[in-house]
Amino acid sequence: MEAAQQAAVAVGLTVVDLAMRGDFAAIEARFAPRLRVALPAGGLRKAWESEIGMIGADLRRGEPTTEEIGPGLVRVGVPLVGRHGGLTVLMGIDTEGAVQGLRLDGAGGGESAWAPPSYADPARFGEREVVLDAGLGPVAGVLTLPRVAAPAPGVVLLSGAGPFDRDGTAGPLKPLKGLASRGVASLRFDKVTGVHTDRVAATPGFTLADEYVPHAVAAVRALQATPGVDPAHVFVLGHSAGGKVAPRVAAAEPSVAGLVLSAADSAPMNHAAVRVFRHIAALTPGLAAEAEPAIAELEREAARVDSPDLAADTPGTELPLGLSGAYWLDLRGYDPVATLAALDVPALVLQGGRDYQVTVADDLALWRAGLDGRRGVTISVHERADHFFFMGDGPATPADYAVPGHVDGVVVGEIADWIAAQRL
Repeated sequence: MEAAQQAAVAVGLTVVDLAMRGDFAAIEARFAPRLRVALPAGGLRKAWESEIGMIGADLRRGEPTTEEIGPGLVRVGVPLVGRHGGLTVLMGIDTEGAVQGLRLDGAGGGESAWAPPSYADPARFGEREVVLDAGLGPVAGVLTLPRVAAPAPGVVLLSGAGPFDRDGTAGPLKPLKGLASRGVASLRFDKVTGVHTDRVAATPGFTLADEYVPHAVAAVRALQATPGVDPAHVFVLGHSAGGKVAPRVAAAEPSVAGLVLSAADSAPMNHAAVRVFRHIAALTPGLAAEAEPAIAELEREAARVDSPDLAADTPGTELPLGLSGAYWLDLRGYDPVATLAALDVPALVLQGGRDYQVTVADDLALWRAGLDGRRGVTISVHERADHFFFMGDGPATPADYAVPGHVDGVVVGEIADWIAAQRL
């Protein structure tokens, strides 16, 4: 193991040991400025206690793994096993020993610990594994079929940006799971960014289209070919960045019967990243001033995205979120609102009133303006919903995502009813 990886492992093991002792302040002291904004004080403790409560005490630490994920950045994974399950603490650690990213992977203890929502009735559907071979390589997924006499409509589910699994797992949350009791077939799949990280890293021109479109199109065609599914009524439902790219999927596969855009962003993502970081920093007294240098750097990176000098080979280290110049050029040239406006398919646009990532003021306003007068578009705002369409009151915060929850049943019903109405 190289010296940089050895040093990163030492930091990673220290972080896990501190968490096991409950010394979260010492861990947060190791956070890079941006991570302090993304994961405010108390957020890690809340997430940790929630996840450890699911997998049980008497934790045993496994052998760490390492992977170089960028210049001067090593990903360290430390597995933990409890009495009822396990998880992996994933950390991005730089050459200075600062923690640039931290995630509890496999959290929620896996399937045995995840509790389905009250509206999910396993007697009303069956599931089986599928493989979609497209793009940079095959990914696995789950085909869910309702137990109904007539051919059912189908929907392909797309999660947000990043290396999500088929359920869109984020800590204890599985927002793409539990939507199968309303007579709609579905297909959800692991993303290529999670399954083939090595191939993604080795593809310098990798874009948003590469991240989603090949496997989404393959999923649409797989659903259409499935006995018991109405091939003329297969829809695409995208959440967050999955909603942003959904019009692009329908443009690539004209047989798509309609789109459901759930908390779909439309504002330029480089500027949205700055807005979200500022919002989160403002939630914690005293953090805004401390985070200002990191936010100022993010603003400089966002300006590089807008620059005419941006090139496909501009390294991600100089751009927001570590995404490459090729990725940002593709995003810069893609207008999801105009793409949807030009399509002849119905669309349901869902928005949470408490969502601070994709907002009514910044994103929904663009959808409304660009789709004004466009037939077949329904816009629905759920005032108490956050980004995942979990209901609550007061300002939403990142710590909310550490609390187990489910997409609200009213929202699920609205989606199912809208899909059913398109067949009339």
